[in-house]
Amino acid sequence: MEFLVPLITLIILEVILGIDNIIFISILADKLPHDQRDKLRYWGIGLAMVMRLVLLFFISWILKLDQTLFTVMETPFSGKSLILLAGGLFLLYKATKEIYHQTEGKNEDSPIHTKAKSFNQLLVEVIILDIVFSVDSIITAVGMVDELWIMYTAVILTVIIMLIASKPISDFIKKHHSFKILALCFLMIIGVSLIGEGLQFHIPKGFIYFSMFFSFMVDVIQMKASSKIAAETTKTN
Repeated sequence: MEFLVPLITLIILEVILGIDNIIFISILADKLPHDQRDKLRYWGIGLAMVMRLVLLFFISWILKLDQTLFTVMETPFSGKSLILLAGGLFLLYKATKEIYHQTEGKNEDSPIHTKAKSFNQLLVEVIILDIVFSVDSIITAVGMVDELWIMYTAVILTVIIMLIASKPISDFIKKHHSFKILALCFLMIIGVSLIGEGLQFHIPKGFIYFSMFFSFMVDVIQMKASSKIAAETTKTN
């Protein structure tokens, strides 16, 4: 039973890392007609599992990604660094663009405004982030446990949890517009974090997720307060 502790710990860590993926997929899925949204979520999360399992087959190659390829101004760059930098910039660009459209751009809630974004195009964007998060996830797993079967089990169970949680999270974000903006800000933080990791500037993930949780709770309290004020106003009138 000694394997339970590292297995449960790894699953919890993978689920926390997977939240970023779920939020990104949920926001992209909202651009599609209603009957295609679940399909994009399932494909995106399913491909994330496939990528993680495939990367585990090439574990020796994955470990080599941590080796320095070149150095710029005393900052070493490895294969992992380049992947994280590219993923961070992509995530920062997408989140910033979405925030602009939600606040300053035209109303894009309706799929009519997303004719340039087909299911396949959005799936490609999901795959790009899947690759980045998968590499980071597998390297994290390798640093935590030695047994390969524990990594496989953790990946499969994590994806099952993500599949179950993806629709409730997506519905919640869609229902509450302020939380959608907050989720996009979370993605910006993750993008900055990935860029920092790529530049060897390590930001403790605990700080990041605590700040995200704190911001989320503030928004929940604000939503409750607004609902109470609206109810009291209705009674007065």
